[in-house]
Amino acid sequence: MTDLYYPLQSLREGHWFKLICGASFQHLPAIRSLVLAYTLAGADCIDVAADPAVILTAKTALKLAADLAATKGDERFPMRGLPWLMVSLNDGEDPHFRKADFDAATCPPDCKRPCESICPAQAIVFHTAPTGASPLGESPAQGNAFEGSVAVLEPIAGVVSDRCYGCGRCLPVCPIQHISTHSYGSTPAVIVPLVLQAGVDAIEIHTQIGRLDAFRRLWEVIVPWVGDLKLIAISCPDGDGLIDYLRALYNLISPLPCPLVWQLDGRPMSGDIGIGTTRAAVKLGQKVLAANLPGSIQLAGGTNHHTVPKLKALGLLQPSPRLSAIAVGAAREPLETHSSKQRSSYISGVAYGSYARTLLTPILNQLDAIGLEADDSECAAMVGTPLLDSPESRNVLIKHQGRTLPMHLEEAPALLWQAVTLAHSLVSQLKTFNDSQLMRLNL
Repeated sequence: MTDLYYPLQSLREGHWFKLICGASFQHLPAIRSLVLAYTLAGADCIDVAADPAVILTAKTALKLAADLAATKGDERFPMRGLPWLMVSLNDGEDPHFRKADFDAATCPPDCKRPCESICPAQAIVFHTAPTGASPLGESPAQGNAFEGSVAVLEPIAGVVSDRCYGCGRCLPVCPIQHISTHSYGSTPAVIVPLVLQAGVDAIEIHTQIGRLDAFRRLWEVIVPWVGDLKLIAISCPDGDGLIDYLRALYNLISPLPCPLVWQLDGRPMSGDIGIGTTRAAVKLGQKVLAANLPGSIQLAGGTNHHTVPKLKALGLLQPSPRLSAIAVGAAREPLETHSSKQRSSYISGVAYGSYARTLLTPILNQLDAIGLEADDSECAAMVGTPLLDSPESRNVLIKHQGRTLPMHLEEAPALLWQAVTLAHSLVSQLKTFNDSQLMRLNL
């Protein structure tokens, strides 16, 4: 359970699974639940926004997962070790680092609000919420603003910023083209030390073809911290001159003391749309594999439950990912011995973003519904005995003016196991688990 090199082992054996929470996704209750469920399901890496509050929330969920596994026994969980925590940085304009915005007060009264129905993150709302809370019932990030006070309802309409992750699907459906986006970024010299001092394991740099100078400026800020990292990933979409650009990036950053992953962004933030979205990711993977670049290759952008079957059908995944004594020994070598010049003839892993989040949305909605609507007796019946006896667990069911503060996933064991089972259905496409773990999950 404390195997620190299990993620590296997964990368080397070609069954690396990464959860992308979203480079601009800052909804803390959802992040906490997603990290907890996918960690218990066996993920190797969790990618989050370069935001101190988000990082802290993710680390809290990782610790909870470790505590739950230690309390209930390893055999109950597919997880072999804690995943590495990664943050995403950008060297310029990027759709992953933007949010939608519009003034709901100027929307036509008879508008059917297609933006609200198409939003996969439920980030566009038209209703009321208590002052100090976000529209979907989550408590403020800092403390309990409701305790000892009366919640006041005020109108809330528009984009819930912390939920928006920049997919842009609302833009073309607005009848009056009323919605815009705004990109954001932080000065590298400020944000890089701030997030890396928070104790993350890995970074991912989002870049695009032709931005070598911008990448170099960001890399110069990162260099002093490289020795503390377990992995570096570079995310780039396809385009003319892609292979030459990736080679130029490699020449700029090498040699590295840790593994390098090329994240190939096929069709960004689209995995929950349908089967066709994965084709761009697989096609891009084939293109970069043929270039024989140093480093490991991981797919992203449009990945979903069709991705792994497609890779297997094309022979792009390493066969039989079960552990061998040789593989285990290699995975336990000090990270400094890893050669960043290592090349792979297979796809080393898959990252899932919008599809992985959407997969658990029904569970998260049920969790919100319990917190918002159930009375004390209903909560007691639905929640049952907390998995962990902690002050945090005992204090979640605090009600104010008919509303209950958001519940944590571990407070509802039935929902927790549903979430882990759903997450495992995706993780297990890449991984092999022993029979006792599968039986405990009723899979």
